[in-house]
Amino acid sequence: MNIIDFIPTEQLRPFIKTYRIIESEDELVNRVLPSTSLAIAFRCKGYVNYIKENQHEKLPVSTISGIRKSVRLINYAKDTATLIIQFKEAGAKAFFKEPLYELFEESVSLDNFIPQQKIAIIEELLAEAKTNNQKIAVIEQFLLSRLHNYKPDDLISAAITIIQSKKGIVKIKELADALFISQDAFEKRFRKTIGSSPKQFCYVVRIKSIIDHKQKNQNLIDLAIDAGYFDQPHFNKDFKLFTGQTPSEFFNFPSFW
Repeated sequence: MNIIDFIPTEQLRPFIKTYRIIESEDELVNRVLPSTSLAIAFRCKGYVNYIKENQHEKLPVSTISGIRKSVRLINYAKDTATLIIQFKEAGAKAFFKEPLYELFEESVSLDNFIPQQKIAIIEELLAEAKTNNQKIAVIEQFLLSRLHNYKPDDLISAAITIIQSKKGIVKIKELADALFISQDAFEKRFRKTIGSSPKQFCYVVRIKSIIDHKQKNQNLIDLAIDAGYFDQPHFNKDFKLFTGQTPSEFFNFPSFW
């Protein structure tokens, strides 16, 4: 598998983390861990399937995926190329006015949000592109055509900063109080902007932080306690939902993106 990341142009950088092109000469299965933002995937060639309960589910050529709390197993057929737009937290709202929280734990065809005729043009241009840079140019033109007059929500941006600084170990009521907003109003505003509830977002940040900051030879019980868990079974359950593996299995053979 060959994975190449591309940096967005300056105009799109406030909304896009990266463009990622995944090329696979041979068939393989990849483990994709949850993240804190939405993504769009365009299959440029080949076939891609989700594996769920040992069943293969063929993905549309163009797919939009919401924030997830559980791992995804993706099967790439031989000679496959996929281009993925990875948005920043709240970045997708600059391109979509629809309620993105309905995408939580879901991956659906992009034509649920954009007319199929327009998507077909993008898919055709991507298929015709000879180089990766040409593919990125097609995607950037598409995104710029979708970019509307979007004003970032400073309160939600502040909430994200706090959640990330505390590695997801946050009580939602205390967070809302710190931002001088009622918990109910905060949760509605957060879901509308981010695409998940604050609690779901904190869960993803919490487990990602555990994975990103684990020290070599660190005891798993200490790891769980440092992450705010009061017992090992609860930690193991959350971790397996997130990665598809127990903590011991995952850290012994980490293979994911």
